[in-house]
Amino acid sequence: MTDERAGEERPDSDRGRSFETREVHASARTDQYGALATPIYANSTYEYDTMDGPRGDHRYSRISGPTRGELEAAFADLEGADHAAAFASGMAAIDAVCSLLTGGDHVVVGESVYAETHELLTRVYARYGIETTVVDSTDPAAIADAMREETAMVFAETPTNPTLRVVDLEATAAVVDDHPGDPLLVVDNTFASPYLQRPLEYGADLVVESLTKYVGGHSDLVAGAVATRDPALAEAIGYYQYLRGGTPGPFACFLALRGIKTLSARMERHCRNATAVAALCDGHDAVERVYYPGLESHPNHAVAREQMADFGGMVSVDLAGGREAAAAFAADLDVFVLAESLGGVESLAEHPATMTHQDFSREELERAGIPPGLVRLSVGTEARDDLLRDVEASLNGLTA
Repeated sequence: MTDERAGEERPDSDRGRSFETREVHASARTDQYGALATPIYANSTYEYDTMDGPRGDHRYSRISGPTRGELEAAFADLEGADHAAAFASGMAAIDAVCSLLTGGDHVVVGESVYAETHELLTRVYARYGIETTVVDSTDPAAIADAMREETAMVFAETPTNPTLRVVDLEATAAVVDDHPGDPLLVVDNTFASPYLQRPLEYGADLVVESLTKYVGGHSDLVAGAVATRDPALAEAIGYYQYLRGGTPGPFACFLALRGIKTLSARMERHCRNATAVAALCDGHDAVERVYYPGLESHPNHAVAREQMADFGGMVSVDLAGGREAAAAFAADLDVFVLAESLGGVESLAEHPATMTHQDFSREELERAGIPPGLVRLSVGTEARDDLLRDVEASLNGLTA
């Protein structure tokens, strides 16, 4: 995608202002002292005037609080939702969505998703009598074929982790809507962020996201969120949030709100740098394959171009020398840091087979399309030339 298109303001006629303006003014500014930034309300309980009710809108911080409420409202707005619930991690948010399932339900999930999402469904929720079928989520026909009478949920991640496949959300929503059992379409939007993609606009019922990643953007918080336009689903998720108590503290909420204000500016830099890194890797003798939706050779490039505002900040490369080459490449990097997670301003490299997906069996890795030489790059906001020199030097070291 051209820099011109990536830098355009994104008008939202339903909300009146462009995304870039709404993210900056995400806080409601209801503070009694006129603070522009939402204050951190670091207390656990709130005073009652009488036994009949609390003085204000809150009574106990597990249930609700001003800082968390501001974050939930801001996230809902940016996702084009009417309701949102914040959680202590992205996995807590996904678990909240899975709490909508009951024994005997069936779930269809993509074969290339976050490892813990896969484990939660296939190992934890399996103990509750919930069966999961793993499919190629980029193929709507495969999803349709996998659905049964008892299918209650289709869970998709796009772009996927770590192979960066792109799910056609509109086509998938049509398949789900055609099913007589009225299953839910849940989309993990972590790799895109609401700036690049808003799944609810394409027919998703629920969107989940790890706020730890691009929304937070600085590798200094852990949180997650769920958003929806459906009041009944919002009530069910809120009830789970209230009872299970997996909610973020006020400081994490404050940091997420801080991150929201610069999301679009950071994402444009992430995308620009990732496009350059992908182009450098594509065709290099040390690289077997590059996974990046912005490359025309990517099998889902056309879908990504239509569905996303830009192609994202994640690039995965399969190195020709396998695991040994991956280890040498990662060890030789200087600007890129060897670490899990993604979406922060600093560039990270990780080896999925031994790090984020280390609990996968060999068969599960093969099914997910994760070869031993695959390295996932979270391309940060550093100077583009510095990143290119770093990656090129490490790749050249493999062929020297």
